[in-house]
Amino acid sequence: MPRVALILPDLLQGAGMAAILERYFSPVEAEIFGAVEGALCEGGHFDCYFTDSATFAANVDFFLPRRNQCVVLVPGGNPAAAGDTPRIIGTGDTLENLLEGIGKALETDRSSEEAPSDELSAREEQVLQLVVSGAINKEIADRLNISLNTVLTHRKNITAKLGIKTISGLTLYALMHGYISTEDIAL
Repeated sequence: MPRVALILPDLLQGAGMAAILERYFSPVEAEIFGAVEGALCEGGHFDCYFTDSATFAANVDFFLPRRNQCVVLVPGGNPAAAGDTPRIIGTGDTLENLLEGIGKALETDRSSEEAPSDELSAREEQVLQLVVSGAINKEIADRLNISLNTVLTHRKNITAKLGIKTISGLTLYALMHGYISTEDIAL
């Protein structure tokens, strides 16, 4: 039976996720924690960690080593095309899409690395870091000494490889994969 830690500061969201997991994905053992410290005190191993984007960003040192087991819940609809990014789920989507996203996240083999075709090139990593730090296309071109069209091509390739179209989704991806730290994000 999979053990799932629901690290959500909103008690209602945690209880709702626990109910969804138990109703639609049984057998599953879901434990609700208001903060990362609660999961640490539990001391047990969890197969999967559900959290929100603010908690993930505030506790990136805890979640980064466990990134292949983390599912980040973000407000609104699904930030990526269905199936492209199972570790980021929009909570404002339809129940059917929400269940599909949770199911894919739970089924994903967390021990395996990303498929080689999804890997970013070194230059795409640089562009991603600058995009999520708040730089505009012209600034990226100037900093990397490349043309504006090349920046646009890299951004298009990043979006195609990752299936993520929003800056917030790209930021979560970059945090989860260690491309940036919370200090690199422009507020």
